[in-house]
Amino acid sequence: MLKLENVDVTYAGVIVALEDVSLDVMEESIIGLFGANGAGKTTTLKAISGLLMTEQGEVTKGTIKFENIRIEREHPEKIVKLGIVQVIEGRRIFEQLSVADNLMAGAYLRTDKAGVKRDLEVIYNEYFPALKPLRNKVSGYLSGGEQQMLVIARSLLARPRIMLLDEPSLGLAPLIVKNILGIIKRIRDEQQTSILLVEQNVKAGLSIVDYGYILENGRIMLKGEAGVLEKNPSVHEFYLHGVGGGAESYWSSASEQKREPWLSRVRLA
Repeated sequence: MLKLENVDVTYAGVIVALEDVSLDVMEESIIGLFGANGAGKTTTLKAISGLLMTEQGEVTKGTIKFENIRIEREHPEKIVKLGIVQVIEGRRIFEQLSVADNLMAGAYLRTDKAGVKRDLEVIYNEYFPALKPLRNKVSGYLSGGEQQMLVIARSLLARPRIMLLDEPSLGLAPLIVKNILGIIKRIRDEQQTSILLVEQNVKAGLSIVDYGYILENGRIMLKGEAGVLEKNPSVHEFYLHGVGGGAESYWSSASEQKREPWLSRVRLA
């Protein structure tokens, strides 16, 4: 459904953020993209959604295809119309607007008012009942967990075919993380929405994905089904035990490939 082949991404023409990245998102699947902070996970999502161009970034090599249509140089608004919706890291909401108004912003491309109304009822009554009594509340006063529910719900109103989820567990309590990940799995199962999930919390992410990729220094270092990755000794030691979030990774410290200094990732003219 979505395919990245040998993708390089460069910022401002000099800083190389991704190198030779290839990954696939199958129809009705949850695919995980894992790695430490700064590994290139968010850059990968922005390369797909077209948001790179807002940050002086560009795909300088390789292709990104959605159902065999090349999209690596398309504008974000066209990519959204194709059915690819990114839920940006950091719970980006319109803080001065109500919960209801934030949700309606997700439906701005839709003309089927009856369908939007039905989807709102599903959101309020089935997926995010905690939002229902908050419909008229100013969104800036919501808790972190409520805001995360809101941004996922807002993206659902766009009727995505693929949802790009960036760090949905960031800064949330474990019980709320478990609840939100459970809802993400339900969305895949019940709405037939494919999901590309970016997470630093590898343990939580592996609990719901079908297949995963480990990204390190802008490169895919390991890939496999969730169960296979979970049993991999390197992943187990450096990610499932909480080391991977800040320490040197297995591939940088224990293998022949050493972490490159920042300067080595600058492309010289």
